[in-house]
Parts: sequence; C-alpha cells; structure tokens
Amino acid sequence: MRAINRFHVMDAIRRYGPVSRVEICAHTQLSPTTVSAITAALLDDRLISSLQIGALRDASRGRPRVMLQLNPDAARVVGVRLAPDQITVAVTDFCATILGKVSLPIRIRRQTPVVIADLVEDGIRRCVSDAKIEMKDIAGVCVGLPGVIANTTGVCRQSPIFAERDVAFGELLTRRLGMAVLVDSDANLVSLAEHWFGQARDLNDFLVVSVERSLGLGILHKGELFRGANGLSPDLGDLMLRGQGSGGTRLGDIASEDSVLADTDPPPNGEGEDFYVRDRALAQVLRRAEAGEAKYVRALATAGEALGFAIANLITLFAPPKVLIGGRAVAKSQHLLTPLRRTVAALLPASLADVADIVVRDWSEDTWVQGAAAMMLSELYGAPWSTTGPTPSRERLPTGWEPT
Repeated sequence: MRAINRFHVMDAIRRYGPVSRVEICAHTQLSPTTVSAITAALLDDRLISSLQIGALRDASRGRPRVMLQLNPDAARVVGVRLAPDQITVAVTDFCATILGKVSLPIRIRRQTPVVIADLVEDGIRRCVSDAKIEMKDIAGVCVGLPGVIANTTGVCRQSPIFAERDVAFGELLTRRLGMAVLVDSDANLVSLAEHWFGQARDLNDFLVVSVERSLGLGILHKGELFRGANGLSPDLGDLMLRGQGSGGTRLGDIASEDSVLADTDPPPNGEGEDFYVRDRALAQVLRRAEAGEAKYVRALATAGEALGFAIANLITLFAPPKVLIGGRAVAKSQHLLTPLRRTVAALLPASLADVADIVVRDWSEDTWVQGAAAMMLSELYGAPWSTTGPTPSRERLPTGWEPT
C-alpha cells in the first residue's frame, strides 16, 4: 500500500507539477498526513524538489506556498523500440526528457534473438556514452516491440521481430546489462507516451490502435494499462472476425500493412522481407489509391472496414472517450480512415454513438522510445527508494543473478 500511495503521489506531481500538497491530496484522495509523509521522504531522497512561489500565499498560514515538482536529475533511464527495420534507443531523465538518442537501421527480422540482444546492448551502451552518462547511473531499461509480450517475465510469446516463439528477451538483456530490463508491447508504450505527453494527457481511459506490419492494441483503464494473465499484452491482429466454420479469419490477415500489400501487388520473389522494397510497395499502394485505381482503393477500404468492425466492438466494451489510431502511412490514408469511421458509426448502438472520438496520430520514433522510458519510470515511481536509488525487482531478474 505504501508503494501504491507513493506511485500516486509521484504521478500527481508529474502530471500537475509544480503542485501543492493540498492539490496532491485532491488529485489522489489521500489524507494530508499521508501526502506530507510521502513528500517529505521524496524530498529527502531528492526525487522531487520544492519551488517557493512568492506571489501565491497559503491563506491559512499567511506565507508563500511551496510547490513540488519532479527532480529531473533524480535518475536516468533508457527506452528502446524494436521495429522490423530499425532499433531506436533513447536515454532520458526522471521527467522522460530525451537526453540522447541513437537509431540503428537494420533488418533485425533476419537475426537470431541472441544477435538482436547483442545489437540492443551495443545501441544502449553507445547511446548512454554519447549522452556522457555512465552505465552505472542508469536506473533501468525498457524495451518495446510488436507482438504478444508477458510483461512480468520479459518473455516474447510471439512477434514479427523473432522467427521463433517464447523468446526470453528480458533475460537475455538483463544478463548483458547487469540490471533489470522491462519488455512490453510497443502499443502499450505508445499508449503511455500519449498519456504522459500527448492527446490523452488528461484522460484515464482511452484506446490506442497501431496499424503497421502487425496490429497493436493499448488499453488504458482508470489510469492503468490493461494486461492479461502474466502481464500479457493484447494483440489486436489476433482478434477473430468470424468463426472458423463460416470462413472467418483474423483481423491481422485483413487490416495490417502486409494484408494490404498481399491484396494489391506483393513484391516478387519473396522480397517482402526487404524493408526498402516493402516500403516502396506501400508507397505505391497509397499513390495508386490516391489516383483512384480501384484495386488499391478496395484493398485499403477492406482494411478500414475490418478495423472499424473491431473498433466498434472495443468501444462497445470499454466506452472510451478517445480512440487514437496511428502507425506508418497506411494508417493515415483517407481511403482506410473513411470506411473505418463509416463502419464504426454504422455498428455502434445509439447509446454509444457520441461517446468516443477517433483521432489519427502521427507517432515519431521519439514517441515510442519516450513511452518506453515512461514505462520504466512508472516502475521507479512506485519502487522502494533510499538515497542509493531503487531496489531491483527480483521477479524481473534471471534465476541466480545477483547484483554486483
């Protein structure tokens, strides 16, 4: 309970700071005594700092109000995003402000998990060094990638990044870096980035849909990311549209970038694994759709209608005030978005017709890696701290591993 209360106080300071203790009480529904005790400990540990506002006075005491804010120098964390064609690494401060970033263009889909872990380690060490920070000063690392991830164990059960299933990627990186490593779906990371910095900053309930090579889903409910057993992240592409007996198929087979390519002009001779060939093919699909060529318009419309069907069901289940959609160029095409919106409007019950806004977002690589950093920082906000920093979470470390 102490850790939970500490997290909520830290999160309130992050979201509303500079903020007074009275305002923290209002935001968290915690008692003044609890808030005073927690903020005193946070000040002692230099996780937050005070800011005296001379013009604002506490009416009950007749003296300047003391406002609290996060101390950006309290910790350094690393966020990593793995995409089929690129590794992006960023090191941030305690407020998730990017201090340094490294992008490594590489077709990691063709590499083994061990080689990918080596590449990520190299990227992290290079990024930290370029930012003029020591590895010993890094409080934690979070890695995001598409697929179904067991967050509590760091096991990737399925991903377009890996050729095999059930890859213990968190353990591979933990052994290389000597620190606990979080692994999560990239859709969850971009959801957290939107919650901290973007369109959903003032919301505690919303959905994120990413349309790329795979289809990602992030669900924020009451300020917390929704996860299944063992911290499993949902994968929207696995959603069944109809039963197998009636010729049904999975959403990812209809509405992903790969499915759009397959319905138009897939690259010949198996070249679809080449990012550059594939990227040119996607650009060609969009150009020809804009020119009005029926085959390309139809492929995007089919994807949009299938996504609209899925999103209408998600809105019916969760009734979120916003659904944020993003990804590469396909996700922003009006030939996909117009059928999507039309399908959602047609399928929603009248009672939910005006509940959710569908907002198209343009996520940069900075968005993804800031989301990864925010995930790590969320763990630190609730972790037991002393003046020497957070205690590593034992369940995230490999068996037999001991800190040096």
